[in-house]
Amino acid sequence: MRFVSVEVKLSVVSLLCGLVFVLPAAASAADAAASVTGEEVVKNCDFKNPGDDQRSRLTIVLKDSSGSERKNVYLRLWKDYKGAGGIFDKMILFTEYPPDAQGAAFMRWAFTREADKNADQWIYLPALRKIRRVSIRDPGDSFLGSDLTYADISGRALDEDEHKLVRVDTVANNEFYVVESTPREKNPLYSKRISWFQKAPSWEGCVKARVDYFDKRGELLKRQNLTWQKAGPAWVWNRVTVQNVQTLHASLFEVSNVEINVGLKDDLFSERTLQQGYNR
Repeated sequence: MRFVSVEVKLSVVSLLCGLVFVLPAAASAADAAASVTGEEVVKNCDFKNPGDDQRSRLTIVLKDSSGSERKNVYLRLWKDYKGAGGIFDKMILFTEYPPDAQGAAFMRWAFTREADKNADQWIYLPALRKIRRVSIRDPGDSFLGSDLTYADISGRALDEDEHKLVRVDTVANNEFYVVESTPREKNPLYSKRISWFQKAPSWEGCVKARVDYFDKRGELLKRQNLTWQKAGPAWVWNRVTVQNVQTLHASLFEVSNVEINVGLKDDLFSERTLQQGYNR
C-alpha cells in the first residue's frame, strides 16, 4: 500500500515482537512453493486494492536510540488517480497533534514512473501564514522524519525488481512465502529486500507481513512489520513498525477511523485547502 496510500500512498524490542519468523520450512512447504514463482507472489500479495480514495487518521510515533518519543497525529486524505495526467496519487495531512502544531498541513502529489519526475510537495505553516514548496532531493530521504523513505512509501513496479521465492516459512500454524527482490537498476537504494507474505486460502487474503531491507553493502539495514485491516473492498495498513537495526531508531504508524470511497473531489488537493483547512 502506498501511504501517502501518506495511500499517505511512523520500544526497540516491542516494535519488533509482533511477528517473529524463526522456524525452518518443512519439506512439504518446499514442495508447495515449487508451484508458484516469486513474481507471482509479489503480484498477487503486494499489490492490494486501496480503494478509489481514503479518509483516515494517521498516528506516527518516532523513537530514538535513547528511548525518547515524538508523536504526531494527522487527518489523512488520499486519492488514487490511476495514472491520469501522469499522476499516481495525491495526499494531504492535517496536523491534529501536538497542539502547538495544529493547523500545519502537508500535501504530496506522486507521479507515475512514465512521468519521470519526483513528487511535488507543499507544506503550510500557520505561524508564518505561508505555503512553501518542499523539494525531494533524493527518494531515499526520510518521510516525515520516520524510518521509511519517500521511495518506500511510493512502492515499486513489479518489473523494477527480480523476484525469487526462496522458501516457505511456518510460524504458529501460519505459512509465509519468503521472497527475495533484487533491484534491476545500477545504483539502487537497497541491495535487496526480503519480504514475508502470509499465505491464505486465496490470493485475495495474501498480504505482506514483514520486509527486511539490506543496505548497499548487503547488510541488514531495517526491518518492517505490518498488519492490515479490511475496509470494504480495500486493504489498508492497520499497524506498521519499522526498526533501523543500525541506528536503533524506530517508527510506528497506526491507521484508524478508515473510510473508503468517500468521493473526495479533485479540487480538494490544492494550496487553498492547505491554508483554509478541511471541512467534511
